[in-house]
Amino acid sequence: MNKNIIEIYTDGSCNPQYKIGGWASIIFDSEEKILLQGTESNTTHNRMELIAVINAITYVKKTHPETILLKIFTDSQYVERIPLRTKKLVSNNFKTKSGKSIQNPDLIQKLIILLESSVIEFIKVKAHQKSSETLNYNREVDKLCRKLVRDHISKINSI
Repeated sequence: MNKNIIEIYTDGSCNPQYKIGGWASIIFDSEEKILLQGTESNTTHNRMELIAVINAITYVKKTHPETILLKIFTDSQYVERIPLRTKKLVSNNFKTKSGKSIQNPDLIQKLIILLESSVIEFIKVKAHQKSSETLNYNREVDKLCRKLVRDHISKINSI
């Protein structure tokens, strides 16, 4: 793999009943596979998708400043389409047609700032793929996110 290109697989998951979410990113640089993960309370699925991408980009910018291109694999159409919607989001001051604030303006603004200072290619992948012989890192981050949510809920329920 080219050391100036880093591949990232991201996913987020949320249990809407508990409003507990998990996010994960797998980052491949030329030497290693790096795993970032976390949980959040009072959150949504889309927030977790955004946080996974933001944390991965931020990590790479700090640890690999020489990187030329980030290839981000995501199953989230919401996240993948933000670069296409940036101009409109900014010109509408992150408001809907009816004047209400869009969902997750704080995270979308952070992502847009990161997009402006990096060369990022989003690659949309199919969600919730079945197990197969082929290595599928999107499936790996998906399973990890769901496990993080389950484990966090188990802790809450055991108190």
